[in-house]
Amino acid sequence: MTAPHDASGVHTVIGVDAGTASLREADHLVHDLMARLGLPPGTLACTHLVRTDERRGTAVSLALPDAGPAAEVWRRIAGLEMPGLGAALGALVYGPAPAARSAARVATEHAGREGGRAVVFPGAEHLTGTVTVADLLDRTAVERLTVIGAPASPDGPDPATPVLTRDHVRPEWQRGRLTLALVPAAGGALAPFEVPNPTPCCADHA
Repeated sequence: MTAPHDASGVHTVIGVDAGTASLREADHLVHDLMARLGLPPGTLACTHLVRTDERRGTAVSLALPDAGPAAEVWRRIAGLEMPGLGAALGALVYGPAPAARSAARVATEHAGREGGRAVVFPGAEHLTGTVTVADLLDRTAVERLTVIGAPASPDGPDPATPVLTRDHVRPEWQRGRLTLALVPAAGGALAPFEVPNPTPCCADHA
């Protein structure tokens, strides 16, 4: 099955480091930036772990579906009142050097599809309650499913298998494809490997 939301259409990736420590904080930052920057539908926003001599924490990347709005989004980033904020868009950098460097690093990682945990992605609004494997792949940008602890199958799980989303689905870039790791659940269903901690993040953003 081929997802209609083709992530290969992404043209512009902006990296942002606002000093968040945990993935949960980075999830909140993603939703905050989506609202404050007025990012367009189709934006694919990821969190990234940052582990360098300068920084231990998380940063985010924002992949715009069209390069056109990039200049306006960049202008809005410069207007955000976030002390210590660093950002990067191609050769453009903003903010303190360490934060700008980590922002550039995660933007490059996302643009190359080498890493990034997607929090906002096309079709994510469909992933509430229980959905089937077929619907998950057909209606979202998720391109590949893996089931941890199960024998690898070139065709993936049965399309009719129910997936208990728990309203918390975080696929990751792996080998150039947006991939969701699943685990077996009760009654022959599947569920995302990452569980809400302690409750679904940013429910008020839904």
